[in-house]
Amino acid sequence: MKRNHQALCAAVMAALFIGLPMQAHALFEDTDARREILKMRKQIEELTAKLDASVTTKLAPLNTRVDDKADKKSIVDMIGEIEKLRSDVAALRGQVEVLSNEINNSQRRQKDFYNDLDQRLRKIEPQKLTVDGKDVEVDKAEQKAFDTGLAEFRSGNFAASQQSFTSFLQRYPDSGYLPQAYFWLGSTYFAKQECDKAMPAYQTVATRFPTSQKAPEALLNIASCQLDLKDKTAARDTLDQLIKKYPSSSAASMGKERLSELK
Repeated sequence: MKRNHQALCAAVMAALFIGLPMQAHALFEDTDARREILKMRKQIEELTAKLDASVTTKLAPLNTRVDDKADKKSIVDMIGEIEKLRSDVAALRGQVEVLSNEINNSQRRQKDFYNDLDQRLRKIEPQKLTVDGKDVEVDKAEQKAFDTGLAEFRSGNFAASQQSFTSFLQRYPDSGYLPQAYFWLGSTYFAKQECDKAMPAYQTVATRFPTSQKAPEALLNIASCQLDLKDKTAARDTLDQLIKKYPSSSAASMGKERLSELK
């Protein structure tokens, strides 16, 4: 029994890791990188669903038959392995979101940070950046606060990242990073599958900042949350909205695939 479960865990983790480390470098060079990341998200969600289904199948007979201490210990060990596997899946989900963000920002950072600026002036004067296609000024403290939240997210410290982005939104209500901050706040919850908390942040991006580059992804993640919550009707409506508003986006392409699966 325990060997069968360990084999299941190994198979799921192997499926998740195939493609992620080996493709990470290629993602930054491939023009279809964003589409590949969306596919990886879908793969993680499908594997999570399969894991839940497998756990239900394997634990059901054990719950009705516990013969001895060995069986009890096997159940405890199995539950521990399941929780560890779910934690690993959440971490991978977070890594995919980080990869997506770095693809979006790599060219922006190359263009926006001027090598010929005097180091002292850059410490004093706000930096001129292009965020979501808009020219904005970001001071040093603001940039550091945003980067801190993102770094915490990258390290998998989602609780600290939530606090950082919540504080950022309070301290910089007019920041050019506002859509990004709301998106990443939602992603800290999304990575932990806390959809009831993720959806309001994503909805803010979609509603208040419809021209943001993050708006299509926010709608796609809202639909994913609605599916996790077994609300297929709401998910269909959200995917319809995504496809109509952002037909040429990579998120819309993935949305069309998911919508066809729901019909």
